Amino acid sequence: MIGEILGNRYEIVEQIGEGGMSIVYKARCNKLDRFVAVKILKNKLCDNADIVTKFKREATAIATLSDNNIVNVLDVGTQDNINYIVMEYVKGKTLKEVIREFGKLNYETTIKISTQIAKALDCAHKNKIIHRDIKPQNILVTEEGLIKVTDFGIAKLATSETLTNTTTIMGSAQYFSPEQAKGSIIDVRTDIYSLGVVIYEMATGKLPFEADSPVSIALKHIQEEPVPPKQINSRIPDSLNKLILKAMEKDANKRYQTAKEIINDLQKIKEDPNAIIIGKSEQPDDGHTMVMAAVNLPSDNIPINKDLDEDYDDEDDDYYDDEDDDEEKRRKPKKKKKKSNKNLIIGIIIAIVLLIAGVGAYSALGGGALTEKDAIIPDLNGMTLAEAKSALEGVGLVLEDGGTEESDQPEGAVLQFSPEAGSTVKSGSKVRVIISGGVTKIKMQDLRETSLADAKKVLDKDGLTNYTSIEKNDDVIKTGYVISTDPEAGSEITVDSKITIYVSKGPATKYVSVPGLMGLTRDEAIATLTSGKLKYNTPVEGVTTEESKNGTVINVSHQQGIQVAENTPITITIGKYTAPVEKTVDVDDLDLEKGMTKEEAISAFKDSGLVYSENGEKGVLESWTPNKGELKEGSSIALKFKVVTTPTTPTKDKDDK
Repeated sequence: MIGEILGNRYEIVEQIGEGGMSIVYKARCNKLDRFVAVKILKNKLCDNADIVTKFKREATAIATLSDNNIVNVLDVGTQDNINYIVMEYVKGKTLKEVIREFGKLNYETTIKISTQIAKALDCAHKNKIIHRDIKPQNILVTEEGLIKVTDFGIAKLATSETLTNTTTIMGSAQYFSPEQAKGSIIDVRTDIYSLGVVIYEMATGKLPFEADSPVSIALKHIQEEPVPPKQINSRIPDSLNKLILKAMEKDANKRYQTAKEIINDLQKIKEDPNAIIIGKSEQPDDGHTMVMAAVNLPSDNIPINKDLDEDYDDEDDDYYDDEDDDEEKRRKPKKKKKKSNKNLIIGIIIAIVLLIAGVGAYSALGGGALTEKDAIIPDLNGMTLAEAKSALEGVGLVLEDGGTEESDQPEGAVLQFSPEAGSTVKSGSKVRVIISGGVTKIKMQDLRETSLADAKKVLDKDGLTNYTSIEKNDDVIKTGYVISTDPEAGSEITVDSKITIYVSKGPATKYVSVPGLMGLTRDEAIATLTSGKLKYNTPVEGVTTEESKNGTVINVSHQQGIQVAENTPITITIGKYTAPVEKTVDVDDLDLEKGMTKEEAISAFKDSGLVYSENGEKGVLESWTPNKGELKEGSSIALKFKVVTTPTTPTKDKDDK
């Protein structure tokens, strides 16, 4: 795809992300000369009309929204069986990456980020759109600290018809609302709950509910109360602690009813951490909130959430795998589906209905009335042995361990059980359960210093297709080549293991040459530095006696042509013209005297600022012109020398005595 042009304007530059269903590229819009993000549906899915429709629905959902905290959709199109969405290019990190980097965030930052997410939801909800998959992986943090909510791929219009017919669970297990976990009615308050989980994670660095499987996590969302965040991070104000717990109320009627309400309380806490917040209800739970009889169980086969395990994987942000409960599909007669190991609705609804409600499930599923000595076998597929044992004991049945069998199903998951789900048996009967012994282990190969393309070929050859690539700076590994992998080389993995390939994007520091700045005006010099990816310090003034250099650069802190790191600050000196001061010398200061030898006279001019000329005669100084007054520095004085004749003394005769 690199170098290909879509829609006669979007030139693909590089791959920046990949999920299970789509690949995201950085591209240049040749018409507007700017970078954009282009999400392209994978080729293998382009023949599936339903998936293509869902893919384009994301663009339609976001395009109706106009908010600074929502990633903007710029274009959508199809070219040569390539389905793509063009979005604004956001430089930054996901909120999940930020949380991993810093752990828990301080409460001020938590409030700032939470407010922006809530504003995005407020915009979506006002346009009758429910996101349904609010999680840190779908929240981008720009380099400037602005929050952008993305991935509206499973968003739904909040019509009453849509809500009352929602039986397929959407979203990611750790951030499910209880009503999502039940497959029950949802409205905008399901996003409020998920936002509460995100705020909880920011404030504590931990998720409120964690377990070994998405089934267990879903059960916790329905049944368990979260540990108050203040017990994990004592620095959280009581007001924020109450806000989080109120947003995460099991009963949607006790939560914040709109995103605007939570925005208002966040603003109160920002202004005063001791603000009074009407928090989670202190009334004891009478237990009826969790009764599953309120869930609408159809008399025909219950839809199975096939992709819950994929949603459980935090790193997989591709939401097109989620089943969507389209109205057209609901009108069609439902065909009998193959039992899935990822069955949540049957596993939870049947087991929990019988566990909590105790009656009515059998008739809801189309059978007759139950007697006190009868029990219905729940669907145990995908559960762990402990979960299956608990589910059976909850309806008065006994688990018989049938051992393990090799399979491609996850190790430790229920592979088979007999009698089958839905069968009516006497209370106390045994149910034989066979557990999966796990899948074939594969040794992770060493992909370091191989090109990304070659690395993918190696993984594909080993049957490992669940991989993504992330670019990182590296001073040693050349651009486009593998730095490392997670899991690392030599690890034992399975065909379903998620693999992250870290690819070099070259050294973190880039160098540029210092441009020529001498003689430029202040504005010209600053523009030249900026275009050359350099910064500048506040220009300083310097004196120049050359009038032509006034207002121009007369000195630069770095020599022209040398290599410096991008964004290095450069200091320039701007000339300020000052007229030169004329200097004079007093002739008397030379201390010239008649009768001086030539050497003495010439020596008097040393460092005086004056020059001399002389008549070329030998002898002593006779005179000098001018011989007094002030002369300009550099003026000349004429020296006149003369030969002095010494009279001869007469010699006496020897006879003269």
